[in-house]
Amino acid sequence: MPRNQFQRMVFAFLTVLVTVHAYVFYSLYVINGSMFMEITGTETVLEAIRAMGGVSVFGTFLPIWAVVLIEFILAYSLEVLMGSPCSFKLAARVFDPAKTHPVLFETAIICATVGLMCPAMSFIAAWLYYPYYAGFSMFTLLANWIKLVCFNFPFAFFTQIFFIQPLIRTVFKFLFRKDIAART
Repeated sequence: MPRNQFQRMVFAFLTVLVTVHAYVFYSLYVINGSMFMEITGTETVLEAIRAMGGVSVFGTFLPIWAVVLIEFILAYSLEVLMGSPCSFKLAARVFDPAKTHPVLFETAIICATVGLMCPAMSFIAAWLYYPYYAGFSMFTLLANWIKLVCFNFPFAFFTQIFFIQPLIRTVFKFLFRKDIAART
């Protein structure tokens, strides 16, 4: 889909913009929401987060918008530097882009991206959301990382394949419709 560096950056921006919001929601509401409500005795996850003073990042409570911003910056940097270039190369090692149907090749790129980005972002999240109040242990960090990968990988795979990438590709085609029409 993207044909030049500017388009790749826009595509990555759109993907990370949607993905970070989905994962923050998934992490706060689906994985930790019940625990937050139980700890604070509130009725909703958002009330629980407010009652806790925000989300704990590096042992400091931050508002949700700050968490989204931090994760966006980290995810976008990682996607541009590692995710996109490496996932294309991995997909191209298995499939010839010139001979493979575009849908199959794009799906291979998505799978490779999830395979690279999920463990990397889960590792970053393990550092960000580590329970620093209990003291630091490398074993706890690694256990938290593996736990996050186990929670995040199925969610990442299915949302990227069936929701996020089809949405982003539709938006991308709309944004660059003149360029796409000129190519064909």
